[in-house]
Order: sequence, then structure tokens, then C-alpha cells
Amino acid sequence: MNISDSMIDQLAALDQAESHFRSENIKFGIRHRMRSGKTVLNHTQFLGYTKGADGVLQIVPEEAEVVRKIFELYIQGNGVRKIKRYLEEHGIKTVTGKAEWSTSTIDRILSNEKYIGEVRMQKTLTADFLTGRREKNIGQLDSYLVENAHEPIIDRETFELVQRMKGQIKSTHFDLADR
Repeated sequence: MNISDSMIDQLAALDQAESHFRSENIKFGIRHRMRSGKTVLNHTQFLGYTKGADGVLQIVPEEAEVVRKIFELYIQGNGVRKIKRYLEEHGIKTVTGKAEWSTSTIDRILSNEKYIGEVRMQKTLTADFLTGRREKNIGQLDSYLVENAHEPIIDRETFELVQRMKGQIKSTHFDLADR
């Protein structure tokens, strides 16, 4: 190894340390906002809402009807595949304008607390600041729940019924797999 290789290695190490320091400072600021109840949301691909001039989520009526229909169909006993088929057969497009729905998108809609006006922050975390790889937060960091953060599309009773139904389906699948 010559002197220039050593210098490049040292500069790379310094650059990486600076990147880590910047990352930690940004995370500190975000967590401080979370603790104070200030929500940070990506609203651009969020069916049923847009961000108002005041920064608060506002309902998009046509999209909210789609969200309500998804919950209604699920409560009627339709699984995500049948809901997908219904939406596609009725020409209902996704929030990004696609004609084809994914079952995972429908499942996320059915599980998203934002539809009852709540925001849970820090559901995921950046596991590696160099790659930006994210993973589910299963207790590694505090998460923050802001209630009444915005106008709900779904009432709490409907949302909780769907969560119970989803839990029963999951436990039934696990019971069958255990046998």
C-alpha cells in the first residue's frame, strides 16, 4: 500500500464518519418532532387523502369512497383477491393511476390506522445508514401515536372489526399450518 492509497482510505473513513454524524442529526430532529406530536407523512401515494395548505391531511372524496368500499367488501367476507377483482372489474384505479391493484396494497389499506385519523410514527427504521435499508420497528425504537391527527375516513368500530377479522384469518391459517 502506498501513501496515496492510505490517504484515500483515511478520506473515505472520514467521509463515512461525516455521513453517519449527519444521519444521526437528522434522525434526532425527526424523533424530536415525533415526540412533540408533529406528524411527517408521505401523502403523495396515500389513497383517500391529500395534504392541505396548512400541512394537515384532507380527504379526497372520490378516493375516500374507494377506501370505504374496500373496508365494506372485506367486512362482507371478501378477501383481498376478491376485492382486487372487484376494483379492477369496476375500472377503479389505484392512487397512482394503475388499472391493476396489488393484494398487498389492499391489505395495507385495511391495516392503516391513518384511515381512522391516527398516525403511528416510526413503524420502520433505517437499519443501515449507508445503504438506507429499512426494516420494521419491532421494539428497537419507540414509536409514537398521534390521535385525531386528521379527519378520519373510516370509523373506529369498522376499523377494529376489520383488524379482528384479519387476526382471526391469520390465526386460522397458523392453526392449519401447525397440524
